[in-house]
Amino acid sequence: MNTRHERILIVGNGLAAISAAERLRETGFTGELVMIGDEPHGPYNRTPLSKGLLTGSRSIKDLPLRTYTPLDARWMSGAAAAALDITRRTVTLDTGADIGFDKLVIATGVRARHLPGAPMHSPHVWALRTLADARAIDRAMTGAVRIAIIGGGFIGCEIASTARERGLAVTLIDRSPTLLHRELGNVLGAVVGDLHRRAGVRLHLGVGVAGWTETGTGARLQLDDGETVTADAAVVGVGTEPSTGWLHGSGLDTTNGVLCDESCTVLDIDGRPVEGIVAAGDVARWPNHRFDATPRRVEHWINAIEMGRAAADTLAAGPGTATPYTPVPRFWSHQHGVRIQSAGMPSLGTAMTILEGSVPKNRFLAGFTNGGPDGRLVGAVAFDAPRALLQHHDKIGSSPGKAPNRGSPQKTEKIVR
Repeated sequence: MNTRHERILIVGNGLAAISAAERLRETGFTGELVMIGDEPHGPYNRTPLSKGLLTGSRSIKDLPLRTYTPLDARWMSGAAAAALDITRRTVTLDTGADIGFDKLVIATGVRARHLPGAPMHSPHVWALRTLADARAIDRAMTGAVRIAIIGGGFIGCEIASTARERGLAVTLIDRSPTLLHRELGNVLGAVVGDLHRRAGVRLHLGVGVAGWTETGTGARLQLDDGETVTADAAVVGVGTEPSTGWLHGSGLDTTNGVLCDESCTVLDIDGRPVEGIVAAGDVARWPNHRFDATPRRVEHWINAIEMGRAAADTLAAGPGTATPYTPVPRFWSHQHGVRIQSAGMPSLGTAMTILEGSVPKNRFLAGFTNGGPDGRLVGAVAFDAPRALLQHHDKIGSSPGKAPNRGSPQKTEKIVR
């Protein structure tokens, strides 16, 4: 097919966007590529923002994302998309300019969720999403002795680990009674909590922040259990929200992200596919039929790469011929010297079994099944056990009865979420 006179517009400047662009060139797209990103610089790797960049093991010059295939793209950095007209096939920028397209990739990612009452205008209170945020938190840590972190998800836990590595006194606050409960479940979340306590992190779990007071040199947090936490700096990491505000009124379904079919094609509010428009990365919600038919978002680095490429393949394939995108989602995290890895969808499990290793030694592999220990393996989590995870990876999402059973599993836990 001759694509020389086509224009493909990619809205977003993250990993999913650049992966889609590279895949389009790999598959022979010869038309115009236009990349729109609201940050003033090109695409960069966000993964080190909560880890390597703050510890000094990575520098800003290590962050830019590079491709192996020349993109020959027109870059429009520092320009935010403000509206989409699917009938006219145009994207309106915040400058008022309209950019027409033949095909469109939506890869606008997510933004940090706001915590009501938090004084985000304060020079001592931050959220982490962008490179500018990370640089500001780095400066705040340099002059701080005590830091408070609100949020027990991966961002909060990784920043807590980083802050302890830098010698700060760390207090971590979360409304859940266990850390990472949504991602790992209560049993493994408790293991992570013990890991942080042993590293010297002070945990306030099962409580929220009832009030804030700016002190001039920091912030004072009043918790809803009556305790007070005083810190020189505070980081709010209470989750994210899909960046879909610019799509309001477009006719697309943007409930908790951009709804797509199994091949990344965007659906309108009536559930009909919109030809020539795909979505990828954190902003996209789609049914992964490896597991079930429920559309979900997956906010992981590897998924951004793979989904960006899958979305590009869908555009190249044309209507009705695209291949369903059915990955095994994977992610990793380093906390206090322990490598935590996950594959599949552990959150779909109803039971957890220790397949290999020892929990007390923080070196083990846990398998998550639905329907009991002999049911379908839907996810696995490894603590400092990368080889064990690799050996079980191909079983994830397989039919019931094929879950691995190597060695002598120690215990099966019913998961309560």
